[in-house]
Amino acid sequence: MGEKKQQNFKKFKIRLWVVFLAGVFSVSLIFLLASLGFFGALPTFEELENPEKNLATEVISSDGVTLGKYAFKNRTPVGYSDLSDPLVKALIATEDERFYDHSGIDFRGTARAIVKLGKGGGASTITQQLAKNLFTKRASSNTFKRLTQKVKEWIVAIKLERQYTKNEIIAMYLNTQEFLFNAIGIRSAARIYFGKEPKDLDIQESAILVAMLKNPRQYNPNREISKGKSLMRRNVVFAQMAKNEFITQDEKDSLQQLPLRINFTPESHNDGLATYFREHLRKVMKDWVKKNPKPNGELYNINRDGLKIYVTLDSRIQQYAQEAVQEHLSNLQDYFFKEQSENETAPFYDLEEEQVEMIYNRAVKNSDRYKRMKKSNYSQREIDSAFEAKTEMKVFSWNNGKKEIDTILSPNDSIKYYKTFLRSGLLSIEPQTGHIKAWVGGINHKYFKYDHVEQGRRQVGSTFKPFVYATAINQLRMSPCEKLFNTPYTIPKGKYGIPEAWTPKNSGDRYGGELSLKDALAKSINVISARLIDMVTPVNVVRLAKSAGIKSRIPQAPSIALGSVELSLMEMTGAYATFANKGLRVEPNILMRIEDKNGTVLADFTPNTKEVMSEESAYVVLELLKGVTTAGSGVRLRTSEHYYKDIITGFPYQFTNPIAGKTGTTQNHTDGWFMGVVPNLATGVWTGGEDRAVHFENIAEGQGATMSLPTWALFMKKVYADPTLNISQEDFEKPEEVGIDVDCSTEIDDKDNSKIKIKKIVEDDTDF
Repeated sequence: MGEKKQQNFKKFKIRLWVVFLAGVFSVSLIFLLASLGFFGALPTFEELENPEKNLATEVISSDGVTLGKYAFKNRTPVGYSDLSDPLVKALIATEDERFYDHSGIDFRGTARAIVKLGKGGGASTITQQLAKNLFTKRASSNTFKRLTQKVKEWIVAIKLERQYTKNEIIAMYLNTQEFLFNAIGIRSAARIYFGKEPKDLDIQESAILVAMLKNPRQYNPNREISKGKSLMRRNVVFAQMAKNEFITQDEKDSLQQLPLRINFTPESHNDGLATYFREHLRKVMKDWVKKNPKPNGELYNINRDGLKIYVTLDSRIQQYAQEAVQEHLSNLQDYFFKEQSENETAPFYDLEEEQVEMIYNRAVKNSDRYKRMKKSNYSQREIDSAFEAKTEMKVFSWNNGKKEIDTILSPNDSIKYYKTFLRSGLLSIEPQTGHIKAWVGGINHKYFKYDHVEQGRRQVGSTFKPFVYATAINQLRMSPCEKLFNTPYTIPKGKYGIPEAWTPKNSGDRYGGELSLKDALAKSINVISARLIDMVTPVNVVRLAKSAGIKSRIPQAPSIALGSVELSLMEMTGAYATFANKGLRVEPNILMRIEDKNGTVLADFTPNTKEVMSEESAYVVLELLKGVTTAGSGVRLRTSEHYYKDIITGFPYQFTNPIAGKTGTTQNHTDGWFMGVVPNLATGVWTGGEDRAVHFENIAEGQGATMSLPTWALFMKKVYADPTLNISQEDFEKPEEVGIDVDCSTEIDDKDNSKIKIKKIVEDDTDF
């Protein structure tokens, strides 16, 4: 009996060894076949060397902040040194406890998974998961195919371990993970969910992101349906960290009591900083890649080649600019809504019913919905019906922190709704370099795509008058103290080719006596501007304006003296910057350099410069413009009392430093402008409706000093409050030799500006 047992046991051992060796042989054979490409091609050595593809192109500000990205997939890789210590520990504790002890495959974990049928935890190492992310693409639902994929992942994992260090593998793994909401890779995830860089993630933030690795949708902290599961999974991460002695049990218990906390900051072309600027930059880069191919002749793709575009914008100045526009426009809009409640043709004035209908019809035909339906061959009746049908939609609103509300409107009603919103643009330039530091093209890029910095051209009103004065100073060496008659002035028919005699009027038909050029510009006196342009001729004014960087057509007609010309905010701000740069124009620019994904500089950018006027003339013009803010239409920058202080957001401002500025208001107060210049920052602001018939009923609310000056003031208060920006509060530098007399103080100049009370009916800013 004992002998028989021995024989049976011997047979059992033989069978066991046969099974074992057969298993080893089978696994070895599968590995061999997989390595030979029997189950499909394995990645090449070159692919292992360069596994990162479809890298996002970054737009980086002058102060080193990523403003946005262009990408098919929003992924920007980081190195191991860019990861926080809590993040690495949370990852290893949760995903691969023996990461530093294996060579790509954890055989102990694999055996445990087989024995326990996966209930004791997964068997995939971080390296295997990396291999899957990089080269499997999509896991097959077919058992046999998935098995072969697994084998290939094992082989790739071993190759990766031979090719890269453990730290490099951790970084690569986190760079390839997807976290939803356009967050691909750990850097995008850290920025989108917490507004941080990966190196700045604390232990709780790290645990939340590591928790998402199991299933980013199921454990997502930003989805209401998954927040509870996200919290539970985060606490599992803390438990794993305690188990692996990265934290103590007491720390674990304390951390698990914390509520789920994120700072969700989506990254898209409609969100974040400089949205209008980024859209403009995309067009610039599209042109650049055509002219600058790769050495092999291929064109760069900004959505996948991982370029780094270093731009002139300063993220801090940009933030302050966006805040200023939002603060003032949200307040101004309230007043406009209240006024329109009593307007029978709201939001339009001065139009007949047929004209209003034409505007709406044109807006319908320009809408994306109409174009799509027309392209799909819908009949006009079907289109009209669709535009009348009420539907659920999100619309823009200043009354919501998210700047949008849910409502039910027909497409026709939504078009009418959006017509009631005032629009605005702001551009800020460093005169000495031409660097654009802030670009706000509108109030919300998601709902209002039109860029009022670069695309829009509107009548500029009295903001054009300084070019007339500058021509007189530069050409005739006229002094700000020189006086001209404040009496009606006519330029006869035929002169300069005009078809009729031209006799401009002053606001309120107020005339009499003589006024110095300084007082005339401060009060925006039209007849003085007419006398000056007749003295220097329109052609010379146009020549100077063009030399200062204005590219739009300017008619050589005397009426340009009052700002009848239509120009962009880009053109106007760039031209005003010339005055602050001693008469030297530096072409406004947005690009500093472009690098490839490896940091190789592909292009450096140097702006063009041009002398427009003498340093002396530029200084004299600035002295004139300073008078606007001490005794003219810009004096509310310094005053403390005002009848309309509620609509003038943030009033009083009480600036005391020298400011060269000019307001502008066009006919029917359709457009409100303010151009403000300090020694190292020139900033222009425009405000108005999309349509020219959309405006305030009265000049008090519709003038440039009410519509745009407050935005400028709020912006400058913010930049001055930030000492890291070094925005000057000093006077403009005086040339060594100034032969033109600028010392022409008037009685009003000598008064204490802070005590001036602006009249209820503003009389010095009707600039048409």
